[in-house]
Amino acid sequence: MVLFGDIGSVFIMGLIGAAFALPTLLIPRLLAPRKPNPIKNAPFECGQVPAGKGKMHFMMQYYAYLLMFVVFDVMAMFLYAWAAAYQPLALSDISSWMMTIFIGGLLVPMGFAVYMAGRREIW
Repeated sequence: MVLFGDIGSVFIMGLIGAAFALPTLLIPRLLAPRKPNPIKNAPFECGQVPAGKGKMHFMMQYYAYLLMFVVFDVMAMFLYAWAAAYQPLALSDISSWMMTIFIGGLLVPMGFAVYMAGRREIW
């Protein structure tokens, strides 16, 4: 059965995913007991009552490396999918240009991350 062309199976899988996710989210809301209690609603840290402020200093020294990883991860994912589908006759030259533009667009945040990695002392 052809539904919406070749993308129909993706739509059907999305509907199946939603059909499984909605009962999983709705049934606990309908059946779970609701008896709020200040002791139950209190925050705990490993079973202990927390002491001190809840806010902490976030270490920014690894932020640039995290940004580089995310950019490289996205780039590698799309490059792998493009390379797996690439055949000289199947994909036109426009796909190569689009991938070049995509990589060029990802080099901007990668360059920013490398620049920020060199400026760790200001954090």
